[in-house]
Parts: sequence; structure tokens; C-alpha cells
Amino acid sequence: MRASLFVREVIPFLLQLALLGLAALAIDALLHWLNAVWIGRYLGIPGVLLIIGSFGYSLRKRKLITIGKPAALLRLHEYLAWAGSLLILVHAGIHFNAILGWLAVWAMLVNIVSGLTGKFLLRRARLRLEETRNQMRAQGLSGAELEDKLYWDSLTFDAVKQWRVVHYPITLAFSTLALGHILSIFLFWGWR
Repeated sequence: MRASLFVREVIPFLLQLALLGLAALAIDALLHWLNAVWIGRYLGIPGVLLIIGSFGYSLRKRKLITIGKPAALLRLHEYLAWAGSLLILVHAGIHFNAILGWLAVWAMLVNIVSGLTGKFLLRRARLRLEETRNQMRAQGLSGAELEDKLYWDSLTFDAVKQWRVVHYPITLAFSTLALGHILSIFLFWGWR
């Protein structure tokens, strides 16, 4: 029996989000338990560096760099962005003293949801298109008939691939807010 769409697509999506939140809470609790909350203050730096490192995939996709295989860079993008987001969430903790920082955290969370949504939607659309193509091949359709019948599905798949049109502005908003937070830290830091 085939698993339902909810089990195949929605639950893994929710589990990834829940795992991120639970991991951040666990690390924050551990730091409090060890009386080492001060470490969290500095986890934003490696978190930001990991997220910046995750942009290698975007640079490769736009042919600004030529090293690396796109599929491997996409997986690296996902892992680095997840790990960087985790560190930033621990950095943010439960301390509500910097509105700009919290706006950046919320933008980051929206960006994570956007990225995961795109990942799952794109995978789902690709699998659906391939299943339909394979079923039609099994029916003995010729290449031209196949392309004719899959025309609208192909257009839909191409439209789903455009989810990045939504993801990019969210990423830009997060980047702008994070940069503003970082600059404000440098401006108001006690440099004595």
C-alpha cells in the first residue's frame, strides 16, 4: 500500500521544522544548565558564516563559480543553512532585547519555511511528472504523443520551479535585517 501524501510530504516537512526548533531549545537548555549562556551570544557568528557558506549553491546555479556539482552543492546548501539557522536560533535564545535581531530571526524562519516548501513542492512535482511519463510510456505512446499529453504537466512543473521568485525576496529581507542587526551590534558594542 502506498503512503498518503500527508505521510510522504507533510510529515517530513513538519519534522524538519520541529527538529530545528527542538535542537535549538535543547542546546539553549544545555547552555543554561552548564551556566554557559554567554556562549550563545557568540554562536551568531558561526551561524552567519555557515549561512553565507550555503550560498555556494546559488553562486554555482548562476554560473558565478564553476566548482562543485549542483546536486552536491544543493545538499550542502541545505545542511549549512540548517546548521547556521540552528546556531542563530540558539544565539537568539529567549532574550527579547533587540527588535532588529528578532525581526531578522523571524525573516530567517520564514526563509527556512520557504526553502523547505520549495524543496518539497519541487520534488513532488518532479516525481508526479516522471510517474505520469512512465505510465504513458507503458501505454506505448510515441515521443511526440507523450510530449503532447504532458505539455500542461510540464508547464506546471516549470511554474513550480519558479518558487524561487518568492524565496529570493524573503532571503533578501532576511539578509538585510541580519546585516542591520550585525551593523547595529558593531555600532553599539561596548568597545572599551
